[in-house]
Amino acid sequence: MKKFLTFGVLAILTSGFIFAQTSSLQEPNPENVGADSAMASLREVSLDKFEREGSWKVHISSDDGTIAARLFEGSPSMKEPLAEDEGKEDEDKMVYGVRVDFFKRGKNSFTIKSARPIPIEGTTKTISLWVCGRNQSHDMYVLVQDYFGSNFELYLGNLGFSGWKKLTCVVPPSPDGEHGIVQSSAYYGDKPGLKVLGFRIDCNPMQARGSYYMYLDDLRAVTDLYDMENHDEDDMLDNW
Repeated sequence: MKKFLTFGVLAILTSGFIFAQTSSLQEPNPENVGADSAMASLREVSLDKFEREGSWKVHISSDDGTIAARLFEGSPSMKEPLAEDEGKEDEDKMVYGVRVDFFKRGKNSFTIKSARPIPIEGTTKTISLWVCGRNQSHDMYVLVQDYFGSNFELYLGNLGFSGWKKLTCVVPPSPDGEHGIVQSSAYYGDKPGLKVLGFRIDCNPMQARGSYYMYLDDLRAVTDLYDMENHDEDDMLDNW
């Protein structure tokens, strides 16, 4: 009886350990990303400030509704400029507005895509975006393309809030350099490892009616630039 009791306790402890490991892999903490290596040079960089007409395109199925987008003057008051942007606030005065007019309730979705993929230097750890969601509980995803050209979607968050909010998602590291989101490889030369393609909004079927407005600003990423900043001047680049 003692043997069975001891074996049961060990089994529970082991399964708890495995679950903890699995949970931590599925739900990475942005604060811990990059903390497991001393060889890191994390930096927050700007990807797009939504200041130019024609840089983004919107789409919704013609069966679900109509969609339009344009720039507006404005900015989240809580947004803090990057160090290199201090004193240049007058150059960042626009936000990107999107309006959707739904034909009917249903499992509708629409996309906001960059006219050109946005490359991110280094190894991307997190992607963030300021969003004004108008308190509708739709789900927002960022669409990315990895080193091998594979497309992925990362959950940014639910839009059920009023006013501006900064949404952030973690880019999970590849477990072996071949599966998941791969950002670099020693076998295939040197080029930007991650590109942002755009965003997808999956609408709450009960709230996908009438007109819906949302606004975007200041797309950023936290990236590890250690390899780039510590590249020897006399070392060749593997990009030919």
